[in-house]
Amino acid sequence: MALIVHKYGGTSVGSVDRIEKVAHRLEKWHRAGHQLVVVVSAMSGETNRLISLAKEVQQNPDARELDVVASTGEQVTVGLLAMALLERGLKAKSYTGPQVHVLTDSAFNKARILNIDEKKIRADLASGTIVVVAGFQGVDEHGNITTLGRGGSDTSAVALAAALKADECLIYTDVDGVYTTDPRIVPEAQRLHRITFEEMLEMASLGSKVLQLRSVEFAGKYKVPLRVLSSMTDADTPLEEEAASGTLITFEEDIKMEKAVISGVAFERDEAKITLTHVPDRPGIAYQILGPIADANIDVDMIIQNISVDGTTDFSFTVHRNEYEKAIGVLESKVKDHIGAKQIVGDPKIAKVSIVGIGMRSHVGIASLMFRTLAEEGINMQMISTSEIKISVVVEDKYMELAVRALHKAFGLEQVAA
Repeated sequence: MALIVHKYGGTSVGSVDRIEKVAHRLEKWHRAGHQLVVVVSAMSGETNRLISLAKEVQQNPDARELDVVASTGEQVTVGLLAMALLERGLKAKSYTGPQVHVLTDSAFNKARILNIDEKKIRADLASGTIVVVAGFQGVDEHGNITTLGRGGSDTSAVALAAALKADECLIYTDVDGVYTTDPRIVPEAQRLHRITFEEMLEMASLGSKVLQLRSVEFAGKYKVPLRVLSSMTDADTPLEEEAASGTLITFEEDIKMEKAVISGVAFERDEAKITLTHVPDRPGIAYQILGPIADANIDVDMIIQNISVDGTTDFSFTVHRNEYEKAIGVLESKVKDHIGAKQIVGDPKIAKVSIVGIGMRSHVGIASLMFRTLAEEGINMQMISTSEIKISVVVEDKYMELAVRALHKAFGLEQVAA
């Protein structure tokens, strides 16, 4: 008997019929003798609806009150799923995040989990109860409801699996695993049977929407075995077959030596680039620029500072497109005149394309092949960023799909079988 955490996303519980199918799948796992903790998201589209309602009342919703509103979607889902399980004659109990004391910090709308009190869940599991927990939410030390940001239910599931020392955390979604790239852009994309935590972390941070970045961080840090698989398959699929399906996210030592050099091509189209020109080139200037940006809770991605000419330089960085206007406002009001920069230049229509693979550590010529491939397609690279296992470039938004297709083919990913 194993302790398994299941997580079901919004599309997987998007209707009463789908909730019934999830209950049927859980019944199969429970009757096989497994202890189950189930984390669910709100029904697909429900969180957006709730946020829209909040904005009808208050143009810029108060962060605390927005979390109160946005967290209600998951509360509906856990109750409905628990009812569906009870109707099948199974013992089940639903909980909100605060009820099982998922303790977070007080960063409303993007809170981070600090601790989980698992005693109540363990007691239920010991009595044969299937525990259904609302993802995406928690409570701070002052008793305020908090939410974890978009995709936060993944993080909730992995955090619970870590706290409970679960045997495995299964992330059920509307795709059947992690692919070499988005099959909607490259139909020849292949499903990866295995990928390392390190590669998945890079893929998630670079735009892959299969898993939330923080959930992968949690899984790697606490060594939670993680599998991504589809909830759209037949719920009567034999348990052994289902348990081995999808993509297993594991450790580098578990990956075969003959693994492909590159595991995938990731992309992020919701990027924006900001440049401050003629910035004085002196110690501390980067902090003077990015400090106020950080204080405004804006995440910065790629950063480039050009060579100094006559004591000045150009300083560029990228942010999420949704935070572009906010970042420009911060620079205009708190940075530009303060540091003596000449002007602020912005481009909200850029995209980031990246190649990822642990094989880069032991193979040369990877960057050369990437740059040559893009050059042959007439694609200009505006920024370049590298790490030990990834190379990212910024290109014009209109060239993103062409870049992804060209790189996928250049590295032979249509033949990969990791």
